[in-house]
Amino acid sequence: MQEAQDVQDAQNDLIARAQAWLAEDPDPETAAELAALIDAGDTAELADRFSGMLQFGTAGLRGELGAGPMRMNRNVVIRAAAGLAAYLKDQGHAGGLVVVGYDARYKSADFARDTAAVMTGAGLRAAVLPRPLPTPVLAFAIRHLGAVAGVEVTASHNPPRDNGYKVYLGDGSQIVSPADTEIAARIDAIDALAGVPRPDGGWQDLGDEVLEAYLARTDAVLTPGSPRGARTVYTAMHGVGKDVVLAAFARAGFPAPVLVAEQAEPDPAFPTVAFPNPEEPGAMDLSFAKAAEVRPDIVIANDPDADRCAVAVPDDASASGWRMLRGDEVGALLAAHLVHKGATGVFAESIVSSSLLGRIAEAAGVGYEETLTGFKWIARVEGLRYGYEEALGYCVDPEGVRDKDGVTAALLVAELASELKEQGRTLSDLLDDLAMEHGLHATDQLSVRVEDLSVIASAMAALRAQPPLALAGLRVTSAEDLNRGTATLPPTDGLRYYLEGEYKARVIVRPSGTEPKLKCYLEVVVPVADAADLAPARTRGQEVLDAIKKDLAAAAGI
Repeated sequence: MQEAQDVQDAQNDLIARAQAWLAEDPDPETAAELAALIDAGDTAELADRFSGMLQFGTAGLRGELGAGPMRMNRNVVIRAAAGLAAYLKDQGHAGGLVVVGYDARYKSADFARDTAAVMTGAGLRAAVLPRPLPTPVLAFAIRHLGAVAGVEVTASHNPPRDNGYKVYLGDGSQIVSPADTEIAARIDAIDALAGVPRPDGGWQDLGDEVLEAYLARTDAVLTPGSPRGARTVYTAMHGVGKDVVLAAFARAGFPAPVLVAEQAEPDPAFPTVAFPNPEEPGAMDLSFAKAAEVRPDIVIANDPDADRCAVAVPDDASASGWRMLRGDEVGALLAAHLVHKGATGVFAESIVSSSLLGRIAEAAGVGYEETLTGFKWIARVEGLRYGYEEALGYCVDPEGVRDKDGVTAALLVAELASELKEQGRTLSDLLDDLAMEHGLHATDQLSVRVEDLSVIASAMAALRAQPPLALAGLRVTSAEDLNRGTATLPPTDGLRYYLEGEYKARVIVRPSGTEPKLKCYLEVVVPVADAADLAPARTRGQEVLDAIKKDLAAAAGI
């Protein structure tokens, strides 16, 4: 009897909390959605949405759109903005400028306006970019305008029903600890929305002057007088990159990229792809079909907020005639190109990216540094000249944009392809050169998307409790729990294994910071004596990677 009463009391409490949330919901759409759940008595769905509050971390906020504190909505965003405003004022930035940008996803413009209103109401100044624009334009604008912070409303390459909230501080870099926890504490302190002033105006709606300044800066990544003849097929993946990329290519004097028309315009439904991520199977099919028509030198894709850049090259062995380069391959190509251009400073990458960058840097006599995953860390490397991450992110102009930038990366790829074209060579030829000089660095990934996040926790726990002794028949010589930190890295939720033998095999396992995925990053280095060794080395490298994946999946129970 008491058990039944306890259940009833819990349900009554749940309904009361939902009604209280509904009473202050500023969005008619989510208010209607929540009211319908309450009226239907859908306590299972309500329990999911009211099981806590969407947590603010170093990635800001990201989650599925919908009503309730565990979804992305105007109520959650207003609280996040109010917490950020309180943090900025406590840091001595009262009256400072906060720049707000947004992509073309559902609710992005609403979230941007709410953020501007909250900043204005808190006594800060706010400026909103004129329309949906690439995330790197916002990152540029922060430093260009002397802002104390910036907010970008985007969920990058997540599914259509997601949105997110990315926070930068005045140096133009994304937040890191302890700023994230300090902002989160101020968000938690927000009581009722009625206590958050939100005027109807008072912020600045920016014109195109910031975009023009960004475009003028893109010229800086290219060498004056360099070849500009490479022909490109380009897809914006239903995102916001098209107009900015076309303008940047036109300014630089490249041939106008041929557009993948079906994906050229912003569309928050992302109708032609299962996931709007160039790395996902099938996402590039329309690009390859267009390339088969016009036979360009390269194919370039941005993700929906255009901070990532994907590259594909002709490949007669592929059914489509094209091969997507891995992020590690593009990262190495851009590094080699920058070395050729005389770049100095520090080359940096995250721990999940290929060790090839370190070899290129060492051979060139430039600095090298390894960081935790994410550009929030890469961008903070002192003396940074170039940074990249295997997930298609490249920072090629850190003085302009201290974050990954899919527009300037595309320009630099096009310049490299143009120079090689004049020599009768291709990006693939340069990759072969790098393999012969430094060994074939073969990389792959085991990525598992889950509905239940406990699956990821269970896999990590299983690997911590019983680390694998061998993978692909190679003895594990070192098993590091990165939760404890290392001599050069702060603690992070991850595991790193090194394997015996000449292949210098390395495995890193970590939960994704932005998606419900467990990610395992694999690398083997196969020695290459000459060009005749390239094909066998690639075959052998993939065989070892496949065997590691199989054994790792078994060890993790995934």
